[in-house]
Amino acid sequence: MAGGFGTPAHGGGGDFEAKITLVVVISCILAASGGLMFGYDIGISGGVTAMPPFLKKFFPVVYKKTQEKGNESNYCKYDNQGLQLFTSSLYLAALTATFAASHTTRTLGRKATMLIAGIFFILGTIFNAAAVNLLMLIIGRILLGCGVGFANQAVPLFLSEIAPTRIRGALNILFQLNTTIGILFANLVNYGTAKISGGWGWRLSLGLAGVPAVMLTLGSLIVIDTPNSLIARGKLEEGKAALKKIRGVSNVEPEYLEIVEASRVASEVKHPMRNLLKRRNRPQLVIAVCMQIFQQFTGINAIMFYAPVLFNTVGFKSDASLYSAVITGAVNVLATLVSIYSVDRLGRRILLLQAGFQMFFSQMVVAVVLGLRVKDYSESLTKGLALLVVVMVCTFVSAFAWSWGPLGWLIPSETFPLETRSAGQSVAVCVNMVFTFVIAQSFISMLCHFKFGIFIFFSGWVLVMSAFVLMYLPETKNVPIEEMTDRVWRRHWYWRRFVDDDENGALELSGRLTHCQR
Repeated sequence: MAGGFGTPAHGGGGDFEAKITLVVVISCILAASGGLMFGYDIGISGGVTAMPPFLKKFFPVVYKKTQEKGNESNYCKYDNQGLQLFTSSLYLAALTATFAASHTTRTLGRKATMLIAGIFFILGTIFNAAAVNLLMLIIGRILLGCGVGFANQAVPLFLSEIAPTRIRGALNILFQLNTTIGILFANLVNYGTAKISGGWGWRLSLGLAGVPAVMLTLGSLIVIDTPNSLIARGKLEEGKAALKKIRGVSNVEPEYLEIVEASRVASEVKHPMRNLLKRRNRPQLVIAVCMQIFQQFTGINAIMFYAPVLFNTVGFKSDASLYSAVITGAVNVLATLVSIYSVDRLGRRILLLQAGFQMFFSQMVVAVVLGLRVKDYSESLTKGLALLVVVMVCTFVSAFAWSWGPLGWLIPSETFPLETRSAGQSVAVCVNMVFTFVIAQSFISMLCHFKFGIFIFFSGWVLVMSAFVLMYLPETKNVPIEEMTDRVWRRHWYWRRFVDDDENGALELSGRLTHCQR
């Protein structure tokens, strides 16, 4: 069985014969470099927007505010819609690109879509590094956003369809791990380039995005396309050869026949988006949409986008703020490794519920410290309290990194049936990018108006999402995709009414495949 978005295994729930081959390992590492690029884009923007030479060239109004001592609120000195647009334009472009990426992923394949993403990344990097005005800067971010849209559509599909069942969760999280590594890499780059004299360090920061961009582009040329994609496009022999190569065994006939039949059944669905809206698919759709919304309203991207700006706001000097951002980036990577180890052992719900408590506690502590010590025009943050803020931010980041970060993508990938899987992925990416854009465009303004209350705002959302997990999110650990209806949705106290009431949806794809095999 291919995990995530791939084709399900036998009706009995057993694995197909498969080895963890070198081809799979190398392909996953190369493909997941799309996450590296995504993470670098997230981390780099906050660092360069804290660099005085960058602000002076592109955002002189903000630069003037940061240089005026005592005349501007601590919480409002970076409040500028143009500055926020520099960050958020990437996600608006990613949202738009997702629709085109859904089409290319289906018609051209995962490999070709990753190549398109890599080309967009390279072009965006060139525009940003060579920017001489704000227009070039925004165009570069838009091109990078198109790359994000294509990569986020194709890479999770690729990883899922190539993965053996027993490491499905771990390989799905590989994309998220690379995202966190990208963020850490960006923070380290910003820390180094901020010290470059001459005011051109920001160009190096933006230009080094070319490293993961070239990695993804070259990787997409090296890897083979997934058997699912090849077979779905009518390339049966190529698909069978690819299946033998990635599984490392000669007896792939059962899995091959099931992929062929699953592709035939899926091809009969002429309007997957319309099918997605049917009552029987309501549980998966609601879970996917809510997971993406909640992921953003944890407040994580607000912290990752603007970590240096945030630490500057609470009284850290420029170097210290970038150094603190590096620490949070490192915590992000290490905690994601925890998720890779524990997701298929402890389960999804336990990680989400534990993290909910940890994120709520840490955000409330930060809110109390800032509320008591950082006023509009003065701050009395001692070294000890400043260290406490960093520790609590790291506590928050670690909880997110082993819960809502990877599981926000993994859980939707496990729940959609084959007929609606591509459409479901598109909806998940779109919703994620919409709310990422909203947070990126509004966070600094919210910080200005809410002040320390911004952390209370996000902690309130953490309570809401934890309650949602407790009541409405079923455990999907070790449940074959084709058995989700019988073993998960039909047994859930709330969602079973949607499945049982719809007679047309009573037979899951696995039932049809099992009947055909018999």
